[in-house]
Amino acid sequence: MPADPPSSPALRASDTDRDRIIELLHAAVADGRLDPVEFDERLDAALAARTVDALTPLITDLIAVPGGGALPPPLAGTPAAELLTIREKHGSVRRDGRWTLPRRLVLRTAWCDVMLDLTSAVRSAPELVIELQVRGGNVELVLAPGMVVDANELSVRHSALAISRTAGDDTPETLYVRVVGRMRHGRLDTRWQAPRR
Repeated sequence: MPADPPSSPALRASDTDRDRIIELLHAAVADGRLDPVEFDERLDAALAARTVDALTPLITDLIAVPGGGALPPPLAGTPAAELLTIREKHGSVRRDGRWTLPRRLVLRTAWCDVMLDLTSAVRSAPELVIELQVRGGNVELVLAPGMVVDANELSVRHSALAISRTAGDDTPETLYVRVVGRMRHGRLDTRWQAPRR
């Protein structure tokens, strides 16, 4: 009897895949298809998912998924997520390139290095709130000229801050970045660079 052919490896999920699922979950809780407890469970599962196969069951009862194995295409006209939460312990987080900024980004990390490059990100509002719940590690914000940083609401203890408010030129303000929350035993840096073409 011939052996079963080896199954193809599971397709790895990208940050964009996870973000799209989280946006759909937000929409489902907003219109009453999920209750808050179900939403929290599915959100945690989406953030922990490493493969597309792990993400798909989180939305199959909310929308039709063609073929049963592929994530739905982005919905035209779908508003940007109000909230994006990034969780990581003892690792690293990197967001760069063309990614959609939510209105509020919550960073919950412990002993991680984090780099958030906003230079080529798609802006969904004139203000971005970054809420830090950081214990140990470094956070670097890479900003484009015209972005302004306000960290007056950030509580720090045993941490180092290297924040300049603007790029130091006369570029008109295009995005107000408000950093709030708390940082313990960490470092926060900002640097400006022109978006890549």
